[in-house]
Amino acid sequence: MRSSAKQVFEVWNRKLHFYLGLYFLFFLWLFSFTGLLLNHGGWAISTAANRRTESKYQSVVSSIRGNTDVERAHDVMRQLHLVGELDLPVKSPAGMLVFNVNRPRDASLVQVNLQLQQAIVQHFDNSGWAAFRIFHTFSGSRFNAPESGRDWILTTVWAFAMDALAVGLIVMTLGSYYMWYCLKKKRRLGFAVLAVGFASCALFLTEFLKPR
Repeated sequence: MRSSAKQVFEVWNRKLHFYLGLYFLFFLWLFSFTGLLLNHGGWAISTAANRRTESKYQSVVSSIRGNTDVERAHDVMRQLHLVGELDLPVKSPAGMLVFNVNRPRDASLVQVNLQLQQAIVQHFDNSGWAAFRIFHTFSGSRFNAPESGRDWILTTVWAFAMDALAVGLIVMTLGSYYMWYCLKKKRRLGFAVLAVGFASCALFLTEFLKPR
């Protein structure tokens, strides 16, 4: 019985490696490449990723609806045809509604004079390489407002895909440990590589988390 269960586990373990690897292939290449762009700002391609064009325009907004700043900001976004993740400051100046709309391809700073019902939009268009790099950190979650929710459906889907990637990599890694352990003749080398990996990780964590 145990032998049969072991065979079933090994078959499914291999299948998970095959098909999870195929599904996550693009995501892994994406994060690997964008990670290189983040780490090597001096590269020509990284310099190109920092380029963005700026434009500014004014628009009239009428009958802004909503009981909260979030609702009013969404109504303004609808009127201005802006799409992306909403980012509100802690508090807007009196008589104003100020917010940002972000997505990898572009971003907008919107300042609405509620009395005059006029919006000034400062729009930034990212280069293709910049948009590609932003995928590495784009999650809709803000470190200074962790309780804020995601309000753009594509951000939610992207975050779910990243969660699936993280869980999938954990599953694949644990499965790899099992397959390596089954190779009895190579356990000594495996233990050495495993020890070096843990030691390297511990070194970085110790140095980065060391109190000043």
